[in-house]
Amino acid sequence: MSPVNLPPPIKALIATPEPPQLGPGPRAEVLAPAALNGQLDAFLNIAGLPSPNADLVRATVLLWHDHFDAAHGLAQEIESADGSYVHGILHRREPDYGNAKYWFHRVGTHPSFVELAARGTGLLQGDRELESKLIPHGQWDPFAFVDACERVAGRPAANAQVQRLRDLQAVEFEILLARFCE
Repeated sequence: MSPVNLPPPIKALIATPEPPQLGPGPRAEVLAPAALNGQLDAFLNIAGLPSPNADLVRATVLLWHDHFDAAHGLAQEIESADGSYVHGILHRREPDYGNAKYWFHRVGTHPSFVELAARGTGLLQGDRELESKLIPHGQWDPFAFVDACERVAGRPAANAQVQRLRDLQAVEFEILLARFCE
C-alpha cells in the first residue's frame, strides 16, 4: 500500500528520528512550539486551508511533537469528528484512556478508519492476535487501539508490540494530516 501523500513542509515537520511514543513523552528530538508554529504559519499562509483544517493541522503537528497543552487548546475548540479525533489521540497519549474513549465515541465512524484498517492490516502481518483485536472484520476499532495502548503502558520502547503500535499511531497521524491538508 502506498504511503500517504503529505505536503512536503508537513512531511518535513513530522520527519523525527522516532514516531511519537504511545504515552506523553517527551522525546529529545522534538521541535519547540515557537519553531513549529513559525514553520506552520509559513505553510498555512501558502496552503490557504480553511480555518478548521488549519487548526487541525497545527494541533496534530504540535501533538506529534509532544506539546499537549498547545494541541489540546486547539483540538477542544473544534467541534467536529476531526476535532474529536485529534482530541481522542491526545487523551490516549496523555494517558487518560477513559477520556480518550469518550472522544472517540464523539468521533463516530471516521472516514480515515478505512485507510487505517487497510494500512494497519499490512503493518500487523505476523501478529494475527493484535490484528484481530484492532481490525476485526476489516474495520478499524479505535477503542481496541486505546485498550492496546493501555495494555503496553510501561513496557520499554524496544518491545515489539510497542513498536508496532507506535508505527500504527504514526500512520494514523499521517492519514489525518493528509485529510486535513486537502
